[in-house]
Amino acid sequence: MPILVNTQPLEFHLQSENVSYILTVMENDQIGHLYYGKKLTHRDSFQHLIRTGERGMTAYINEGDLNFSLDLVQQEYPSYGTTDFREPAIQVEQENGSRISDFTFRSYDIQSGKPALEGLPATYAEKDDEVTTLTITLEDQVTGGELTLLYSIFEQSGAITRSASIQNKGDETVRLKRFMSASVDFPDADYEMVQLSGAWSRERHVKNRTLAPGIQSVSSARGTSSSQQNPFLALKRPDTTEDTGDVYGFSFVYSGNFLAQVEVDHYDVARAMIGIHSFDFEWKLEPGEAFQAPEAVLVYSDEGLNGMSHIYHELYRNRLARGEWRDKERPVLINNWEATYFDFNEDKIVNIAQSAHDLGVELFVLDDGWFGKRDDDTTSLGDWVVDKRKLPDGMKSLGDKITNLGMNFGLWFEPEMISKESDLYNNHPDWLIQVPDRKLSHGRNQFVLDFSKKEVVDHIFNQMAEVLEDAPISYVKWDMNRNITEAGSTGLSRDRQQEVYHRYILGVYDLYERLTSRFPHILFESCASGGARFDPGMLYYAPQAWTSDDTDAVERLKIQYGSTFAYPLSSMGAHVSAVPNHQVKRITSLKMRGDVAYFGMFGYELDVTKMDEESREEVKEQIRFYKENRGLIQNGRFDRLLSPFEGSGNETAWSVVSPDRKKAIVGFYQVLAEPNPGFQKLKLTGLDPHKEYRVSGKDRTYFGDELMNSGLLLKEQYIGTDAGGLEESGDFSSQVYVLEQIN
Repeated sequence: MPILVNTQPLEFHLQSENVSYILTVMENDQIGHLYYGKKLTHRDSFQHLIRTGERGMTAYINEGDLNFSLDLVQQEYPSYGTTDFREPAIQVEQENGSRISDFTFRSYDIQSGKPALEGLPATYAEKDDEVTTLTITLEDQVTGGELTLLYSIFEQSGAITRSASIQNKGDETVRLKRFMSASVDFPDADYEMVQLSGAWSRERHVKNRTLAPGIQSVSSARGTSSSQQNPFLALKRPDTTEDTGDVYGFSFVYSGNFLAQVEVDHYDVARAMIGIHSFDFEWKLEPGEAFQAPEAVLVYSDEGLNGMSHIYHELYRNRLARGEWRDKERPVLINNWEATYFDFNEDKIVNIAQSAHDLGVELFVLDDGWFGKRDDDTTSLGDWVVDKRKLPDGMKSLGDKITNLGMNFGLWFEPEMISKESDLYNNHPDWLIQVPDRKLSHGRNQFVLDFSKKEVVDHIFNQMAEVLEDAPISYVKWDMNRNITEAGSTGLSRDRQQEVYHRYILGVYDLYERLTSRFPHILFESCASGGARFDPGMLYYAPQAWTSDDTDAVERLKIQYGSTFAYPLSSMGAHVSAVPNHQVKRITSLKMRGDVAYFGMFGYELDVTKMDEESREEVKEQIRFYKENRGLIQNGRFDRLLSPFEGSGNETAWSVVSPDRKKAIVGFYQVLAEPNPGFQKLKLTGLDPHKEYRVSGKDRTYFGDELMNSGLLLKEQYIGTDAGGLEESGDFSSQVYVLEQIN
């Protein structure tokens, strides 16, 4: 049984083949946390895991009892105000100003399967026996608040999802001021915190720091999950590597403001929690009203960071992404943005599409500039009507011409934004997110539509649906190019203005849900100035995302490497672009650009009509290679082998291995050439140790255990003499190996 129950006292033991998660009803009827980690043998009581005892300067629950204090015990969902001085998971304010809560156990339920979260993205089960869910109901007798904690355990992987909901069953209005999705108290703080941080064009760089007393956190208050911090953190032991040691992952299935933090107290207890950021958040709950927190996904592995990532990859690829494109092989695409920007007409687009088709490209994507009077980035957002100056015969005509070439046709939208120079703004200036009497700041000459208003979402849906129904469109790139400022809504009362950020994201999710339901054949790719909203919440609606606007092959090594800590290759758009690169002006070979982009959902961002014949032939070969191997790349087991964030950062390596271990693809990358280099081997992972493999570019075979324990001898680099010069050496070099089992 995946969830075992002890009755005296009441304990719940969630378990899979490798994981145990144990909680209990404590003596004050609140929920205590006993253990999370490698699987434990079940026994009739785990009360010996509770740490109690008298300590100085500590407050205790019961007068005369110096043994039980919330300051000392590990809790499961800590509340505010009674003997625990750390930050809580929940804080509720009453009409009289009190912020004290006391949520005590009332009942529990265990069921097969996994309930959906209304209006929110979440992982799911296709069969009830995949997942078992524990529901714990608590109540605050003073306020009448009913708190529900949901725990679902995926039996095969041991991934545990958590969320919480609260309903006001009292007679007075209350205000929810803090409501986290998950909290875990660890018995010690001997961990390093791993986070994914960066900025536009350098998203999700891996950062490590040793836990220290106090609070360490990552967060966003930008209205998006953000480029600056990703809604993810991991806690690993200091000696944990990519392949060995204990690690805990916390990932948040949400696309708006978030907080992920670890608080280390004076007894070196580490409290990790993740949820909606409490900064500028408050939710008014009238009697009878309820609030649902988004889902957090917790993962434990004793097989290092790669082991953690394997669980996230499998879960997010197969039980978070949905629809017919979840399992279908993704098309090789070309996007016209870097080829034309706003300057195009139908003939130019068809010409690029024809040239791309001749190279083997399967999907042409028309980017920004096709609507309203969009000749630059100052106008027309919100007017999703085809610009007949550029496309005089309409979108259907262009779509038909491209599909008649034997290609699919895709289109760019930025549905959440509005330009002041637009018909929509002229008709509905109150549809912007705004604060009365305050100046509006802009970003990219655009403003944010108030998606907390249903009429705004309805209007954008109707416009998009009309375009998508008119033309043969099979792909949508959904962009979002600025963060929220002056967060306010003319549609909400003054005492609900701090609900704007969350209501906005609920509106985004609503639009996604309606469009993906209406057009199930369309592959949606999310984009937010590249990777500013690269999060699990988006993957629920769009199974792939534009990883970053930075397409430079060298910079992409770090971006893609960091992204794989929580996200599968099937979620990562990775394209070959023109050089000098448009973001950093670096010149890298077409080979290296392709070798990096193979490890993602592959495509091109350049003008193929300007390529010489040698480059065209190389692109044909890249596309042939990707088509031959994309099933493996999309669904195989990905391992990080050499980190660009460690040592000199000069080398990066990774691999993807088929589920049956019969085939693997290995990528090795070197940024700068080294004089007189030694002979280098790369130790591989995930192969069958007893099977023999043929390796591309090698004239002999190797057993899997040789390749994993002794290593693969890499191609020799240029040694600094005229003799032995190698075309693939020098700065910005790459090597890709294909391994296939013999017999």
